[in-house]
Parts: sequence; structure tokens; C-alpha cells
Amino acid sequence: MKKAREKWLIKGRMKKEEQEYHHKRKEAHKIIRNKKTTHMKNVKESIEEYQKRNNTGKMYEGVNQFKKGYQHIFSIIRNKKGKLAMNKREKAETWKVYFDKFLSTQEPRELIKKGNKDISKLEVEELTKEDYR
Repeated sequence: MKKAREKWLIKGRMKKEEQEYHHKRKEAHKIIRNKKTTHMKNVKESIEEYQKRNNTGKMYEGVNQFKKGYQHIFSIIRNKKGKLAMNKREKAETWKVYFDKFLSTQEPRELIKKGNKDISKLEVEELTKEDYR
């Protein structure tokens, strides 16, 4: 499909190339639609199988996954300079710098704040045995 589109764009959008591109595009969409239908059928069958086996946990897990659909998980973080770190090496380096800074402090409470209040200044009541009951 990609080659057909490039050919159509390069040759000045001739009618023949345009038809070939649209034909390839239809074929690709048909294949994708069939694969998606097959996958959904397999998911439904597995949910029904879990129901027959009285495995309600797996059944509801499948139902929830089916309802939510695919959700991509973004794993992009910003480095110290504010730029996006996208590859594994940059991410690992960013986390290394963060944890080196966080773990090397004498008093970790210096870095932790609660709202506008500094948590190091908060006083905590001691618990008694009666509080555990």
C-alpha cells in the first residue's frame, strides 16, 4: 500500500496509479477488519470459557479489557533540562540522576513537601497500644 501511494504521488496522480492505491488500501482495510473480528471472537470465546469454568475473576478481567479496548501506555519522561527522554538509555540516565539526588540527601524530608507546608516541620503524634485496637 505504501509503495502504491508513493508511486501515485510521484507520477503526478495519474488515474491508474490512484485506482491501484485505493484498491491496495481497501485490501489492507479488509485484512485488518478480518483480523480484528477474529481477535474479538477469540476474546469472547475465552470469556465464555472462563464463565463455564466458574472462574469469575478471569471472566471479569476479560470483560473489563474488552470494554476498555486497547490503551497505549506512554513511557516518556522529561530530563533535568526539560527535554523529553524517549529512548531507554536517556530514561535510565534520567532516573539515575533523580535517585542519586533523592537518596544522597542526609534528611529525605528536605525534598518532600505537603502542599505549601514543609513536611519536616510537621509534628506527629505517637501511637499508643489503644490506637492499634
